[in-house]
Amino acid sequence: MTDRTAAVTRTTAETDIEVTLDVDGDGDSTIDTGIGFFDHMLDSFSTHGLFDLTVQCDGDLDIDDHHTVEDVAITLGEALTEALDDKRGIRRFADRRVPLDEAVASVVVDISGRPYFEFDGEFSQDSVGGMTSHMAKHFCRSLSMNAGLTLHCGVEGENAHHEIEALFKGLARALDDATRIDERRSDVASTKGEL
Repeated sequence: MTDRTAAVTRTTAETDIEVTLDVDGDGDSTIDTGIGFFDHMLDSFSTHGLFDLTVQCDGDLDIDDHHTVEDVAITLGEALTEALDDKRGIRRFADRRVPLDEAVASVVVDISGRPYFEFDGEFSQDSVGGMTSHMAKHFCRSLSMNAGLTLHCGVEGENAHHEIEALFKGLARALDDATRIDERRSDVASTKGEL
């Protein structure tokens, strides 16, 4: 199997980001975005997807968390696209539901090359640990648009921490499933011949 890794940097007037990704990793991560709860979510994403992930972000947190969360998602999406290359042999589709106490998140993904995003549900509190709750939804949207994912997500529960954490874990597990190599397949999983 080819090496499915990527290193992507993104520098704007709002953020300076470095991301490395190994799709076939062990779940090791080194994360520093300046937002503790977001770091926790990215660490959880790495752990449960078995992705080796480093994220270093210096963002304009004196304004708010929007640019940091969005731009990390953009950069991670670009890294995922680069790491998967022509997507030859991947399973492509996955569907996961993940609980965390009273909360449940569902994630359905198609690594289609056609970005599309749907979200069902509301977060129970406006923010968690310095991260605005709706930015979890925006993270998924930005990842979808920049990794070429058709992504349908939903949450339900009573505690935003649990809802968001279940969402990140579900996203990780679904992407782990969808990016796995199917040894029976030598081409891409598409009648078009490309993804």
